[in-house]
Amino acid sequence: MAQALRPNTAGGLFATDGKPHPLQDTLMVVTLVLGLTSFITAMFSHLHLLSSWAGLVGILTGAYGQWVSVTTRERFGLIIGLGAAGVGFLLGMAHGGLFGGVID
Repeated sequence: MAQALRPNTAGGLFATDGKPHPLQDTLMVVTLVLGLTSFITAMFSHLHLLSSWAGLVGILTGAYGQWVSVTTRERFGLIIGLGAAGVGFLLGMAHGGLFGGVID
């Protein structure tokens, strides 16, 4: 009867081990915010500095988060944030890069 008391976490996409992971959760949220910021600001060429730097920091944060992640939920959020940060970074680089020099 012990198996009846144990929660089934093996089947869901957002399965967790039931333990808190404050570092991994913080890295996931920071990566998602930086990725979203980079992706949105990449749509405006005059915001290339913000887009490229937010994307670069988001990529580095997400890469470290992937390295220390424990659960599928964390990895899923990190991959979404990494993708957005990567797109925002590349578009920011195409619009002028990390240090200026607007290309029209």
